[in-house]
Amino acid sequence: MPDIYGVTYGKGGMANKKIERVQTGVRIEKRILKVLKAVAAQHEMSLGDLLEGILLHSFEGRSPFDDDTLAFIEQMRSAYGLDLTSEDSVPAGQS
Repeated sequence: MPDIYGVTYGKGGMANKKIERVQTGVRIEKRILKVLKAVAAQHEMSLGDLLEGILLHSFEGRSPFDDDTLAFIEQMRSAYGLDLTSEDSVPAGQS
Protein backbone atom coordinates (compact mmCIF):
# COMPACT_ATOMS: atom_id res chain seq x y z
CA MET A 1 0.00 0.00 0.00
CA PRO A 2 1.55 3.36 -0.96
CA ASP A 3 1.95 5.98 1.73
CA ILE A 4 2.50 9.74 1.54
CA TYR A 5 6.21 9.27 1.06
CA GLY A 6 5.83 7.48 -2.26
CA VAL A 7 7.11 4.26 -0.68
CA THR A 8 5.25 0.99 -1.04
CA TYR A 9 5.37 -1.06 2.14
CA GLY A 10 5.60 -4.75 1.47
CA LYS A 11 8.20 -4.58 -1.31
CA GLY A 12 11.30 -4.65 0.83
CA GLY A 13 9.62 -2.20 3.20
CA MET A 14 8.69 -2.45 6.86
CA ALA A 15 5.94 -5.01 6.24
CA ASN A 16 8.65 -7.60 5.54
CA LYS A 17 10.67 -6.79 8.66
CA LYS A 18 10.13 -7.49 12.33
CA ILE A 19 8.82 -4.32 13.92
CA GLU A 20 8.44 -3.90 17.68
CA ARG A 21 6.64 -0.70 18.62
CA VAL A 22 6.48 0.70 22.14
CA GLN A 23 4.27 3.33 23.73
CA THR A 24 6.17 6.49 24.59
CA GLY A 25 5.38 9.76 26.27
CA VAL A 26 7.01 12.50 24.21
CA ARG A 27 6.60 16.21 24.90
CA ILE A 28 6.16 18.29 21.76
CA GLU A 29 5.22 21.90 21.05
CA LYS A 30 1.43 22.24 20.83
CA ARG A 31 1.22 23.86 17.37
CA ILE A 32 3.67 21.35 15.88
CA LEU A 33 1.43 18.56 17.18
CA LYS A 34 -1.65 20.15 15.59
CA VAL A 35 0.09 20.34 12.20
CA LEU A 36 1.31 16.73 12.49
CA LYS A 37 -2.19 15.50 13.40
CA ALA A 38 -3.65 17.37 10.42
CA VAL A 39 -1.11 15.80 8.04
CA ALA A 40 -1.76 12.34 9.48
CA ALA A 41 -5.53 12.81 9.15
CA GLN A 42 -5.22 14.07 5.56
CA HIS A 43 -3.38 10.88 4.63
CA GLU A 44 -5.56 8.59 6.77
CA MET A 45 -2.68 7.32 8.86
CA SER A 46 -1.88 7.32 12.54
CA LEU A 47 0.29 9.97 14.10
CA GLY A 48 2.76 7.26 15.10
CA ASP A 49 3.06 5.98 11.52
CA LEU A 50 3.58 9.53 10.25
CA LEU A 51 6.31 10.24 12.81
CA GLU A 52 8.00 6.92 12.12
CA GLY A 53 8.14 7.68 8.40
CA ILE A 54 9.41 11.23 8.96
CA LEU A 55 12.17 9.98 11.23
CA LEU A 56 13.27 7.14 8.97
CA HIS A 57 13.54 9.55 6.04
CA SER A 58 15.38 12.08 8.21
CA PHE A 59 17.90 9.48 9.37
CA GLU A 60 18.81 8.97 5.69
CA GLY A 61 18.92 12.69 4.89
CA ARG A 62 15.83 12.42 2.67
CA SER A 63 12.72 14.58 2.57
CA PRO A 64 9.63 12.60 3.56
CA PHE A 65 7.06 14.82 1.82
CA ASP A 66 5.98 15.43 -1.75
CA ASP A 67 5.13 18.93 -3.02
CA ASP A 68 1.38 18.60 -2.33
CA THR A 69 1.99 17.59 1.27
CA LEU A 70 4.49 20.42 1.77
CA ALA A 71 1.87 22.89 0.50
CA PHE A 72 -0.69 21.40 2.91
CA ILE A 73 1.81 21.69 5.77
CA GLU A 74 2.31 25.38 4.97
CA GLN A 75 -1.47 25.90 5.07
CA MET A 76 -1.68 24.16 8.44
CA ARG A 77 1.32 26.10 9.81
CA SER A 78 -0.50 29.31 8.93
CA ALA A 79 -3.86 28.10 10.27
CA TYR A 80 -2.32 27.10 13.62
CA GLY A 81 0.06 30.05 13.89
CA LEU A 82 3.17 27.86 13.78
CA ASP A 83 5.99 30.34 13.27
CA LEU A 84 8.81 28.14 14.58
CA THR A 85 11.43 26.97 12.08
CA SER A 86 14.37 24.58 12.15
CA GLU A 87 16.47 27.54 13.32
CA ASP A 88 14.47 27.49 16.58
CA SER A 89 15.30 23.87 17.39
CA VAL A 90 18.14 22.63 19.55
CA PRO A 91 20.71 20.84 17.36
CA ALA A 92 21.20 17.15 18.10
CA GLY A 93 23.91 16.64 20.69
CA GLN A 94 23.28 19.99 22.38
CA SER A 95 20.99 20.80 25.27
